[in-house]
Amino acid sequence: MIACLSIPGFELKAALRKAPALALRPAALSPEPGTEPLVGPVTPAAEAAGVRPGMRLGEALATCPRLVLVEPDPAYAEQAWEEVLRSLEDAGFAVEPAALGVAYFETRGVERLYGGLEPALRRAVAAARGWDARIGAAGRRFAALAAASVAKPGQLLVVRDEEVGRFLAPLPLTLLPLERQRYEELEALGVRRLGQLAGLPGNAVAERLGPDGRRAWGLARGGAAAHVRGRRPPSELAETLEFPEAVANELTLRRALGALVETVLARPERSDRFVRKVALAARLVGGGSWRRTLTLREPSADAGRIRVPLAAKLAELPGPVTALRIELVELTEPAGRQLELLAAGAEDQTRLHEGLRQVRASTGSGSVCSVVEVAPWSRIPETRALFVPRDD
Repeated sequence: MIACLSIPGFELKAALRKAPALALRPAALSPEPGTEPLVGPVTPAAEAAGVRPGMRLGEALATCPRLVLVEPDPAYAEQAWEEVLRSLEDAGFAVEPAALGVAYFETRGVERLYGGLEPALRRAVAAARGWDARIGAAGRRFAALAAASVAKPGQLLVVRDEEVGRFLAPLPLTLLPLERQRYEELEALGVRRLGQLAGLPGNAVAERLGPDGRRAWGLARGGAAAHVRGRRPPSELAETLEFPEAVANELTLRRALGALVETVLARPERSDRFVRKVALAARLVGGGSWRRTLTLREPSADAGRIRVPLAAKLAELPGPVTALRIELVELTEPAGRQLELLAAGAEDQTRLHEGLRQVRASTGSGSVCSVVEVAPWSRIPETRALFVPRDD
């Protein structure tokens, strides 16, 4: 069977670890700077007061004036979620994370180890002790996710194949991965439950809602059979630079980033492997954190090709930082690259074009120029050459 471990509101629970008293008060995760002003997950007290996740900030404060906004801490949330995943893997489960607080795993390989399906699921719940995890199990992924979504904290909910249709029928449409506009369109048509959507003709749903609607229709009928692919062990290479005082100057941050990239690439644990995915995190002055991940188009071990796209992310920092951290999230296996025997310098030209492309992507068009002589005989230096933008 496929099992789904779900921890609703994981980001809020991770942020409340530093202020546990707020867990009993009306509180919600505040929106990140620069994003749409929608509140994130809420505590049970806030939900009882009428505040719902995804509600506009002004509406939420008007509904509950005592609402406390909790600053998100994405760096700590990623670290805490990684600890949960490793606990599951230590228990023998091959885990496929889907999002923060949601992970899939198959029980077929460990049922004999723990003496059956339910003992294996109880062991998985124990691996996420302290997070109010709930687990759903079914023959298909979406049914397992739906079971975990309606289960209570610490509960195991198993849905047999012959029960999938009856189980999904009364559940709300919000379990489906649809845009908000699509939900409103379906509700206007009187479709509010998965069973109602599953009872419609598939061609009519596809014609009205497009490919996303057809996929949602298939999920409402149980979804397609799929296997869980366990993740690759993550890399543990990271470097942190703490500043003696808060830093907001972008030039200083870029120099610090360059030093961090050089240091982490020089670690002997990296050996000859290339970097595929990298993360940049910062500790903010107010106590929160900031984190961005970047997947390179081509795996690389060149400091410049990693530093340039990461430096563009520094412009997204919401405020001064007290520490900067770089993590090599995913590394490839060692692999050689065969250079051309003829056309000497082709490899250097490839790297030059790639570097120029990344510079233009981060600084805008017209930032890369060539010097072209137009009047070498002139006595005035400014008229001897011109800067011409490069488009290659």
